Amino acid sequence: MDISGIRRDYDGGELKEEDLPPTPKPLFDQWLEEAFDAGIRDANSMVLSTVDPLGSPSSRIVLAKEVDRKGFYFYTNYDSRKGIDLASNPRAALLFHWAQLDRVVRAEGRIERVTDAESDAYFKSRPHGSQLGAIASPQSRVIPSRQYLSDRMAELEAQGGEVKRPNNWGGYLLRPRSIEFWQGRPDRLHDRIRYRVHDGAWVSERLAP
Repeated sequence: MDISGIRRDYDGGELKEEDLPPTPKPLFDQWLEEAFDAGIRDANSMVLSTVDPLGSPSSRIVLAKEVDRKGFYFYTNYDSRKGIDLASNPRAALLFHWAQLDRVVRAEGRIERVTDAESDAYFKSRPHGSQLGAIASPQSRVIPSRQYLSDRMAELEAQGGEVKRPNNWGGYLLRPRSIEFWQGRPDRLHDRIRYRVHDGAWVSERLAP
């Protein structure tokens, strides 16, 4: 398939300096809400990019489970590839893409684990099957077959009782040092507004598209 000629103009809106809030969170909250209102499935999904000890990058989709003034939260297996990457290099980048709205948000910063109490609280909120799945799956490891997972789930189901969060599963917080908002515009002259931390406070600036 030849995709070289596939193109379209972007006309999802515009970003004006006079409309910008002093900090990025209100704008992010607005865009996320508008993405859900537009019916975008899994609007809180984001690309998480990490770097391993040898400097090789890798990316995957995870779900943002909370966004507050400190940053972006997600949960995963600490022994997964991303967990191993973050243990050696606690820096990462996030990317949200809402194609229907011609919008992208990028965030970069340091990663830290959330407290055990926070991880426990979130784990308890998950559906029963998702709790078991977190235990059954040796994430990122080679497994012999799909049946292996089915057998593990059946074993865990048979045990019954309350499901406790495994020690190798929990949350991360990305504390952003920069957040960029990208709004598609005609003729590839897109709006790009970057917030970055300078002397302990957020400043905003326009980037060339």
